[in-house]
Amino acid sequence: MTQGTLYIVSAPSGAGKTSLLKALIEREPGIRVSVSHTSRPMRPGEQDGVDYWFTRESEFRRMIGEGAFIEHAEVFGNLYGTSEKAVRELLQTGVDLVLEIDWQGARQVRKRFPEAISLFVLPPTQEVLQQRLNARGQDTNEVIEGRMREARSEMEHYVEYDYLIVNDQFDLALRELQALFVGQRLRMSVQTERLEKQLAALLG
Repeated sequence: MTQGTLYIVSAPSGAGKTSLLKALIEREPGIRVSVSHTSRPMRPGEQDGVDYWFTRESEFRRMIGEGAFIEHAEVFGNLYGTSEKAVRELLQTGVDLVLEIDWQGARQVRKRFPEAISLFVLPPTQEVLQQRLNARGQDTNEVIEGRMREARSEMEHYVEYDYLIVNDQFDLALRELQALFVGQRLRMSVQTERLEKQLAALLG
């Protein structure tokens, strides 16, 4: 079975990466978003094992000590991490796996998976980003101001990634994202493995 490709997708909060990835998965089979562990409380409507693996902080720190995560970070006072075992098992099934992580996590993942494809999603302007955060209606002004400061810091690291998409018009950004995944699947190394029998029959 052809090995799946590991993707790293990063963006500041409110840039729209989660909505883009959800729409991509509806269009393209064989793509999954990795389910991370987190120490933060479950929010209304979330499910354990679907949105996150909700883990007690003590258990999370034990897993860090055991080296169970390919990346982990503390964000807004909560711990987040990605299980290396789960990632490797999914890639072996041929699934293209997406990690939704920040630039710090991306740096950690590249050390263990240097072949990973990385993408950064930017908003068109800071003003649009703030409008999107306000439109959620979930956070106080103080929290939004904190997220804007974090966003400005995060966006400085876009140059560390392989690809860049600006999510101004959602449909256009989605087409660009889809083109990236389709293009990667057409690489010679992937196609020769996937079409091994067919190519042998054609050339034999």
